Amino acid sequence: MTVNDVARIVEQLAPLGYQENYDNSGLSVGSPSMEVSCILLCFDVTETVVDEAIALGANLIISHHPVIFSGLKSITGRSAVERIVLKAIQHNIALYAAHTNLDSVPGGINDKLCDILGLKKRQVLSPLKGQLVKVVTFVPHEQASTVREAMFAAGAGGIGRYDCCSFSSDGSGSFRASEGANPFVGEIGQLHVEPEARIEVVCPRIRINGVVAAMVEAHPYEEVAYDIIPLENDYPKVGLGMVGELEAPVDVSDFLEMVKEKLGCSVLRFSNPHKSHIKKVAVCGGSGASFASLAIAKGADALVTGDVKYHSFLDYQKTLLLVDAGHFETEQFAIGVFYDFIREKIANFAVYKTELVDNPVKYLYR
Repeated sequence: MTVNDVARIVEQLAPLGYQENYDNSGLSVGSPSMEVSCILLCFDVTETVVDEAIALGANLIISHHPVIFSGLKSITGRSAVERIVLKAIQHNIALYAAHTNLDSVPGGINDKLCDILGLKKRQVLSPLKGQLVKVVTFVPHEQASTVREAMFAAGAGGIGRYDCCSFSSDGSGSFRASEGANPFVGEIGQLHVEPEARIEVVCPRIRINGVVAAMVEAHPYEEVAYDIIPLENDYPKVGLGMVGELEAPVDVSDFLEMVKEKLGCSVLRFSNPHKSHIKKVAVCGGSGASFASLAIAKGADALVTGDVKYHSFLDYQKTLLLVDAGHFETEQFAIGVFYDFIREKIANFAVYKTELVDNPVKYLYR
């Protein structure tokens, strides 16, 4: 297994194309071709985590938060980030992160947060845009079903809870084969008109290459005509935050106690309750107070997130129960998500969870 092999496995769960434009997920230190001896999983890469990797003989650290988030102009060891990078390079340890891409996918951070809080009937709170395309091709009628099914098998044709979605219309295609061509129908040097089906399917952008390859493989023509058309539609399966429902309405006090207990919070910060019971709940691991208006628009009674500012509590106290459970507390499941997925894909490989999980935010109690 190389670093690149492991990265491809993680990206089956959390494709890099789903990260936010401000993020720096992916491989930040190390060679993609380096052979991996052992993997260490962590929430944040710290100097002590790198020391732990050295002691374990792990030469790949996979974290939730990227250690290099903004640009480095020098690596002299003056800052903690510089020291981490230097030590990793000196000990030939690769650093890889899956951050907002892990937040955004089914089975990722927010999906897990919904599991913990017992939320049903889930939907993505802020679906990603620019992630869908329409693939259009033109096929002789007799081969249309074969080509269509190949595109479905490669990942095209999904709309919401439906798969194998397509649209077909009939028309005529014309072409003239030149010398050296090997036409499926028609003769060299003669204009040919063929009755064809126009097949249209929706495809996630990250699946384009595979869908086009499958289409070309199944298509009878030597030269396959096709269009890839960007769509402005939301991609409802992927995006930041989620909203779901509790089994039954819960008293606000009981709801807050439940959140505190299930997330292991030392303390909760929350706005003045605007209603007595909570039924529909939005969640966003990490810093998600900016989604408060969207949570209200989706009919949520409460938003559970972290890093909430003073004025947000003030602004939404009459419309939403805003619960700050903590950045760490709402994303702490990342290590377990990594571990379960990687072990499922490569069961007989040395993968360790860090023993140095530590919330950098401390609390003082009276």
